[in-house]
Amino acid sequence: MRRGEEGSAIVELVWLGILLLVPLLWIVLSVSHVQQGAFGVAAAARAAGRAYALAPDDASGRAAATAVARRALADQGLGDAPLDVSVTCTPFPHDCHSGTSVITVRIRSAVELPPLPDFLGGGQPRFALSASQTVPIGRYQEVRRGPR
Repeated sequence: MRRGEEGSAIVELVWLGILLLVPLLWIVLSVSHVQQGAFGVAAAARAAGRAYALAPDDASGRAAATAVARRALADQGLGDAPLDVSVTCTPFPHDCHSGTSVITVRIRSAVELPPLPDFLGGGQPRFALSASQTVPIGRYQEVRRGPR
């Protein structure tokens, strides 16, 4: 009976399994982080658009939009994620709550992916996310005008 490669197949299979399992696990965890972030950013944009439209003026609308966007991200477990809220209005860019304005709220954020091993560059990669929500101010909304 010769001793040669008996039992080496199981060793090779275990090493191959480990080498394939670790990157696959990183990919699955990364995709789940990105999906969580996508849900959070979409919910933040929707909530911020509604809050801005329901606010009595643009200044309080901006504050309300930022607050509810932060809360929506926190609800998805992204309370410490960076947040950038920008608001644009057409056709009245300086008075979003006038007449038939259409408000567009854009949310930008990022999620941190699981750390990479040192031999792949190391560090903590980030994935940028953005979402927007367009909300028309009602056609039949009362338009306030100056004193007569």
